[in-house]
Amino acid sequence: MSSKKARFLVFSAIIAALYAVFTYAAAFFNLAYGPIQFRFSEALNVLCLFTPAAIPGLTVGCLIANIFSFNPIDLVMGTSATLIAAVTMYLFRNIKIFKYPLLAMLMPVIANGLIVGAEIAIFFTEGGASFTGFLVAAAEVALGELAVMLTLGTALYYLLLKNPKILNLK
Repeated sequence: MSSKKARFLVFSAIIAALYAVFTYAAAFFNLAYGPIQFRFSEALNVLCLFTPAAIPGLTVGCLIANIFSFNPIDLVMGTSATLIAAVTMYLFRNIKIFKYPLLAMLMPVIANGLIVGAEIAIFFTEGGASFTGFLVAAAEVALGELAVMLTLGTALYYLLLKNPKILNLK
């Protein structure tokens, strides 16, 4: 295995471990699972703006974290939302509005809002799924995600921009 491939694999594994640990920390405060979430780990989505190694790292980390939701549906849907968010963040990383990657930062909000919102509305709403139930669930999930990305995610983004040696980027 080449040094570059090994570095990619190790970096992905570290991101996966951090994502899982930060999600469990949020779960300790009852913030990681359910319709209203404030997963500290979601701030790590910002790493997609700096390295493609974040894509598998975040995806595997989400899968590991969702094991403790004790919900097989969430293993698939939540992990899929993270994968879609990570890939689209990486693809939109160079589109900036006033030097800020706003479109990329919104990808986790949109992906999780739609996918996890649909999951909650379809599988976990009393009385069955409805469009109104979907809108409410999607809004709740998206608002929590937006709060994380605009606070912790933005702080992490600027920290990494000012200190590229943290990720050994330069």
